[in-house]
Amino acid sequence: MRAWPSPDLPALPAPGPAVRVHDTPSGGLVETTPTGPARLYVCGITPYDATHMGHAATYVAFDLLNRAWRSAGHDVSYVLNVTDVDDPLLERAAKVGVDWRELAEREIELFRHDMDALRVLPPANFVGAVESMGLITELIGRLQDAGVLYAVEDDLYFSVAADPAFGQESGWSREQMLAIYADRGGDPDRPGKKDPLDCLVWRAERPGEPAWESPFGPGRPGWHVECSAMALQYLGETFDVQGGGSDLVFPHHEMCASEAQVLTGRPFAQAYVHAGMVGYDGEKMSKSRGNLVFVSALRLSDVDPMAIRLTLLRHHYRSDWEWTDAELWESVDLLERWRRALALGAGAAAAPVLDAVLTALATDLDAPSAVAEIESWADATLGTRGLAETGDPDAARTIRTLLDSALGLAL
Repeated sequence: MRAWPSPDLPALPAPGPAVRVHDTPSGGLVETTPTGPARLYVCGITPYDATHMGHAATYVAFDLLNRAWRSAGHDVSYVLNVTDVDDPLLERAAKVGVDWRELAEREIELFRHDMDALRVLPPANFVGAVESMGLITELIGRLQDAGVLYAVEDDLYFSVAADPAFGQESGWSREQMLAIYADRGGDPDRPGKKDPLDCLVWRAERPGEPAWESPFGPGRPGWHVECSAMALQYLGETFDVQGGGSDLVFPHHEMCASEAQVLTGRPFAQAYVHAGMVGYDGEKMSKSRGNLVFVSALRLSDVDPMAIRLTLLRHHYRSDWEWTDAELWESVDLLERWRRALALGAGAAAAPVLDAVLTALATDLDAPSAVAEIESWADATLGTRGLAETGDPDAARTIRTLLDSALGLAL
């Protein structure tokens, strides 16, 4: 699957520090220590509707990680998947009367345009479940050979008891898992399961649903095993960061890790990093509630995509927050002030700002602190008489490069 064009990434005049991120299992900051390219897997969209701000916040957050690693001198191997066959997609396609493949391709293309407009660096591997069916069925076969799968009627389930580390990624108790499992795609009450938490890895063909031939009979894979297979294929047995929204902590990331770990005997990821939820009108932004603000709708109404991105950057990626139109217009005004400061050429000293911004982003992707540093520089540059003649002559060039390379804001 093709990704979207890569924006230019200008070289910074100084390297950034080593990157630390908040690791969900440990509950604290951990320093990433890539050997070779930094390896990042982020769980992508199920393409049955347009990209909303909750999606955008997550992918901009991990774009900051990508950029911080590159600032620190690392190459980055970034994998982003697309769940292009799943129940929500099939249900939406049936409801609106279009072929599920047509709906998926249309929404994936819209996602590409949204990510391009927001200047998100594209993944090295942008991979769909459909095109990865061979990888997925191969992994299921390995799990079956390892004796960690069992049948319920014609479906196959993974036994979570097979992984001694099950539960360590989320840190949740069994009671917490059971309370949320059904709401997040699980089927804890299905008769015949050995454990209510066991997860589906192969769904036998149902009437009217797409199916693929496999050694287990015609059908399609469960959600979690898709990401397990793709990550192992493109990043190896263990990698640096598994990322996604906080709603993926359990069951998705827990199950992905367990399915891989029973085969490799190694931790699936060195760190698990999760973005907060974005709300609107007092509720988490979600398709089921219909309280969505779409990136594409704002773009088509001539809103500067950099103002959209800046609005996202003004919130720490791990925080839960609420989107408001008022804040978007504040971001529009903020960008206008920054552009006026940059237009002066000379300005307040840029070297301390460069150091402070790179340090903030290397410390758990602290974009709000980085934005505050840029704002302080603009205040100093615009507020001091004669600074255009007496200040740092290279300030505007340095700050513009910093904005573009580290924060993804092209001004």
